[in-house]
Amino acid sequence: MSVLTVKAIGARISKWGEGPIWWNDQLVYVDIEDHKLVILDPETGEEQSWNVGERIGTVVPRASGGVLYAGDSGIVALDLSTGAKQALADPEPKKRATNRFNDGKCDPAGRFWAGTISLVKSIGDAALYMLDHEGTLHLKVDKVTNSNGICWSADATTMYYIDTMTKQVRAYDYDNASGAISNASIAVDTAAHGYDSSPDGMTIDADGNLWVAFCHGGCVTCFDPNNGQALRKVELPCLETTACAFGGPNLDRLFVTTGIHGKIEEADAGKVFVIDGLGVQGVPAFAYQG
Repeated sequence: MSVLTVKAIGARISKWGEGPIWWNDQLVYVDIEDHKLVILDPETGEEQSWNVGERIGTVVPRASGGVLYAGDSGIVALDLSTGAKQALADPEPKKRATNRFNDGKCDPAGRFWAGTISLVKSIGDAALYMLDHEGTLHLKVDKVTNSNGICWSADATTMYYIDTMTKQVRAYDYDNASGAISNASIAVDTAAHGYDSSPDGMTIDADGNLWVAFCHGGCVTCFDPNNGQALRKVELPCLETTACAFGGPNLDRLFVTTGIHGKIEEADAGKVFVIDGLGVQGVPAFAYQG
């Protein structure tokens, strides 16, 4: 059996790291509060960053080149080679002072799903949206407070989604052909497991189990969404564990982003951690196909 190890990688310290995704043999993630998009090569430690000029909640690769990110101003296409931006959608312009885009990912068909967060914790004042291949934005889930982790089963028949304030992971029947969701149910109730911390970013492994990072909880926990049971928990030496993604050549390394706690000083807060020796593999990420 492999030995489980947890270590910090890279030199960069993020104010609030988030949204990791493995793409082209590198880890792509964001630093929300420092307005940065970051690309990290775990093998060499080389890091590149782009200041996008606003808080940036998540980033996904674009099949035609560059990336899409979602942040303060909505969903934006960014050319990494030139820095050129193209605004694509902004569904909540009248809430600019209180809401921003937060977490998101692309579904197996290459649509971009991203949701907003109420920064003033106004219950039900945010939402989850989907940007289709034609660039049209659709409201998918309303009455959200803090839109967070999202992922899909390997057969693309189920979508899993976290609205952090509920402390639940919801499961939806998923139609990959149309992007339609239906029959919402509770796959995991983290409060029922005794967590008083917040379920944040999430990914799925090749066995169909969910890996959830707990903000204010200093851990990543694996859950079986079929019965809601906790399978294993990995502690990290940093309280603000924000999101996770499988990566590496075999997709068997779990990368975890973190943030800096407002009151507690921690040696490695804000760094990216990698967990090795889990004995499981993730699934490939998807690019936006629009």
